[in-house]
Amino acid sequence: MNIEIRKLTPELTDDFLDFFDNRAFTDNSPEGPCYCTRFQMTREQEKAESLQAGSPRIGSEEFVRMLREVAARQIESGVLQGYLAFVDGVSIGWCNANDRANFPAQSGNGARLYAPAEKREKVVTCFEIAPEFRGKGVATALLRRVIDDAKAEGYTAVEACPYQRRKRYEWDFQGPVRLYEKAGFTVLAKKAKLFEKNKAVTVRKELK
Repeated sequence: MNIEIRKLTPELTDDFLDFFDNRAFTDNSPEGPCYCTRFQMTREQEKAESLQAGSPRIGSEEFVRMLREVAARQIESGVLQGYLAFVDGVSIGWCNANDRANFPAQSGNGARLYAPAEKREKVVTCFEIAPEFRGKGVATALLRRVIDDAKAEGYTAVEACPYQRRKRYEWDFQGPVRLYEKAGFTVLAKKAKLFEKNKAVTVRKELK
């Protein structure tokens, strides 16, 4: 299988939306519907978007339409960054990998990912792979590209906050710890608070 990784740009907006519309959550994942918008927004911004859209019910067509529109604007502005994986020209995977300075102090989902731009750090917040392509190296290819580009662009490190699990979890959107270990990340001894009610292990790869 030939996996092609492309950096998200406004020109790939349709491919991004096509992936989330048609392939991302066809297995009834509890994470869907999602267009990877929450990490880049505060709770206040989320509420404002919801009010503007008429306060749609979560999961409704109106709610999904709202998320699609927010995602398209975030891509156009450069706030939402990451990589799409393609097979035979079709988008089949996604990785949110962004400069930490692009995140708010606290995201709408409770994540605290912000760091000043001068630190030159990237963070991987999530993966989403079409169900039929999982376990075939797509996430590995995405993470490898994140690391290669971050190093080429002068970043000092890449971090992520996966959960340590005893068993495989099909909807592990942050990726398993072993994925990062294989890529040379170090698991830090201290657990970092990623979300308000859950603790995740910080993994880090130094690039200099």
